[in-house]
This record gives sequence, C-alpha cells and structure tokens, in this order.
Amino acid sequence: MSIKLSRVDVVDDISREDFINNYLKPRRALVMRNMAHQWPAFEKWTFEYLKEVVGDKVVPLYDSSKADPSKPINAPTTEMKFSDYIDLIQKEPTDLRIFFFDPIKQANGLLEDYRAPKELMGGFLDKYPGMFFGGQGSVTFLHYDIDLPHIFHTHFHGRKHVILFDHKWKKRLYCLPLATYALEDFDISNPDFDKFPALKGIEGQETILEHGDTLFMPTGMWHWMKYLDGSFSISLRAWDKSWAVKAKSLYNLTIQRKLDDIMKKNFNVKYMSWKEQLAIKRAERALAQGDPK
Repeated sequence: MSIKLSRVDVVDDISREDFINNYLKPRRALVMRNMAHQWPAFEKWTFEYLKEVVGDKVVPLYDSSKADPSKPINAPTTEMKFSDYIDLIQKEPTDLRIFFFDPIKQANGLLEDYRAPKELMGGFLDKYPGMFFGGQGSVTFLHYDIDLPHIFHTHFHGRKHVILFDHKWKKRLYCLPLATYALEDFDISNPDFDKFPALKGIEGQETILEHGDTLFMPTGMWHWMKYLDGSFSISLRAWDKSWAVKAKSLYNLTIQRKLDDIMKKNFNVKYMSWKEQLAIKRAERALAQGDPK
C-alpha cells in the first residue's frame, strides 16, 4: 500500500458559480490555466525585470533541511542580495529559497502587475500578498498555513511539483503538536513507510504548475512543493466566510504560537522530544483506528 495521489482538476477558465459550488464550498483544489494571462505580470515578470525592480536589497534565504521544532519555524539559513540570488537560481540548482517575500514592503512597483480574482470570491487580504522563489531541486516542507486562508498560488518561469492533502489527514501526516507542519521533512513524493507507517494509504492530489498557472488551495490544505526549475510564485490570500475558521486562525496566530514559543524557550530539548513522540503516537493511533473515516 502506498500514498494514493489523484490529479488536481484543471480548467482554462471558470465561472463564479462553478468555482463556488464545485471548489470553494467543498474545499477542493483547482488549477486555473488562464487566470493570470490577463495580468501585466504574465509577460512582464522576467528575472531581469525583478532584479531591476527589487535591486540589491538583502533578503533572508531558507534551505530544505529538516525543521527543528526547538527553533522558530521561519528561521532563515543565510542571506544574500536579491539580484545575486536571482542570478544563482538561473545558473544552477540550489536548495535555497526566498520565503514570503512581501512586494508591498520590498517592491511597490510589482503591485500594479497582478489582480486578485475578486470575480470568483470575496475576502481577499490585499495587504498580505507573498512571493516565493526557489532554485531547481529546492523543497517547501509539508505544512498548512497557520492563518488558514484560501490561497491562489500563481507560478512563473519554470515548473513546480505540488502535492496536496485535505486537512482531515493531519494526524496521519505526523503533524507536530502546537504547530502546522510535519514531524520531519520527509519526501512525501517517495516516503519511507518503514519509518512513517501512518502515511500508508493516505489520499492526496498532485499537479505540476507551469508559467501562468494558478493553483487554488482551500483553507487548511496541507501542501508540499518542489521547484523543478529555478522559478517563483505569488500567493494571494482570502478569508473564509466561516467565523469558526476565522476564530481558529486567530487562535493559531496568538495563543498557539505564543505558547509554542514559550515552551521552546523554557523546555527546549524536552519539549522537542515530547512533540515528536506525541506526533508519532497520534499518527499510529489514527492508523490503527482507520482514521479519518
């Protein structure tokens, strides 16, 4: 038995009614081929243009190493001038990534080049777009977004392999307590079932994003991404209408995150060990019980 992956649905275009009824409400992922074709960014956002707009600003970089539960989840590995980094990912494979580059703070000129798809749904957080850059072979570890938004993730200049899981598989994915990421940065495209037996039989979806493709990921969806080429993406985020989801988002961002930080600071190694052991126990229990049913 292995992980069961089906293909994410792909459309060229979609009406508001079809999107809401068939993807937003049932919390299903979707790739839209043409949505970003109407943006100035579709042709304008070349590597050279980005270097011109952003320039020599120094940016934090992240690698694909195992997440250390004793450290902040978004602790950078190193830093580099943006222009040098863009040259690097065009020239050769590297596992270094730029995580959540903010065009509002870092490069205002980019804001005129894309449009939130408000014709499909409301609730967009216009002040919180995020851009992501990666070299060939770099990996974004398996996680879900702590603030639980709906995400419209548009990719540029290259290919990105994406694997998705519904939030109901959280325990079987070895989610760490008081966190939104998995126990270890295992290669979910080729997992070690001897080490992680609870992964056997889980069901997900996968897709390959190419230039101009937009992936809709509903709230709470787990995602793992691998850059097949040096390339980049922008994520536009929107609130779900559910007050329960909004309340959970607020809890994650305040109480859960703060408690996790306090425990890391005061009980470092013991706390890390407790988190890992509990994640394993929960995964094994869910497997034995056949959850999610």
